[in-house]
Amino acid sequence: MKSRILVSLAVAGALVTAGCSDSNAPSDNQNGSDKVVVGFSVYDMQYEFFQKMEQGTREAATAKGWEFKLHDEKSDENEMVTGAQALIDQGVDVLIISPFKPSALGPIIAKAKAKGVPVIVDDIGGGGAPYDAIVISDNAGGGKLAAEFMAKQIAANGKTGKNVASITCEPSAVYAARRNAGFKAEIEKQGFKVVAELSGNSKAEEGYKVMKDILAKNPDVAGVFSCNDPMGVAAANAVKDAGKDPVKDIVTVGFNADPEAITAIKANGLAATVAQDPAAMGALTVKLADQALAKTALTFDNAAEREVYNPVQLISKENVDTVK
Repeated sequence: MKSRILVSLAVAGALVTAGCSDSNAPSDNQNGSDKVVVGFSVYDMQYEFFQKMEQGTREAATAKGWEFKLHDEKSDENEMVTGAQALIDQGVDVLIISPFKPSALGPIIAKAKAKGVPVIVDDIGGGGAPYDAIVISDNAGGGKLAAEFMAKQIAANGKTGKNVASITCEPSAVYAARRNAGFKAEIEKQGFKVVAELSGNSKAEEGYKVMKDILAKNPDVAGVFSCNDPMGVAAANAVKDAGKDPVKDIVTVGFNADPEAITAIKANGLAATVAQDPAAMGALTVKLADQALAKTALTFDNAAEREVYNPVQLISKENVDTVK
């Protein structure tokens, strides 16, 4: 769920149908005025990832002349449900939500649909609810990038070992699981074998323990991919504590481009990470919201789940200085 990526909004915009309306005043406004009002219910503003998502959403909305209303769920299911419903009751024309608990989206979307309010979900999950669209990072593609980098780096290091490991997030993180699936598919295509795939439940301390267990049972692993950066950096620390280098001996790759990962890459304490761009994701939800308000057909990367993917980027020593 976290961090940043440097990618043009033009690329993100290419994911949706061209020629959408840029009208700032649909004829069926719910709030009784000529100005579109967008409500954004965000997972938790204490996290940098969601701060950037909020910024991208707000800036894209205000650039259209829309009124922007923010609700902070504060990592609380009840706050998510009551706060998002309150936004709808206030007369927003469209609701964008990054849900703390996707499985609790049902009553929110039911109220929105009853009032003709489109709902665009940003990240985390849709909980099987009838939202209009959901924006997520290209997680499987990010796993593939990690695998391609790892294979090249292992070869560049002069290593011949073909065993690698994969550390997953918590089982409920269904979108994040695509990162490890994408990694496994590509790394096996590159001729490697995933000899261990264990969950660190997205926690640094568990990632460290899992990596120690992997090293104990598979001391010959040439690389390890972690589903997020807290586990990735922790795994790299476990590698170092085992007397090995997380760049030259066991190529260690994370996901998110969290500040700790960027710092580690610069210090040769982590080989690479895969960066998301929450600001661009926020801007993309506004573009989709505009299309939904104009009743323009949306184009999806995965039509069955109404998913629209935002690009990701591999960050290594070569380009880490471009990360802001």
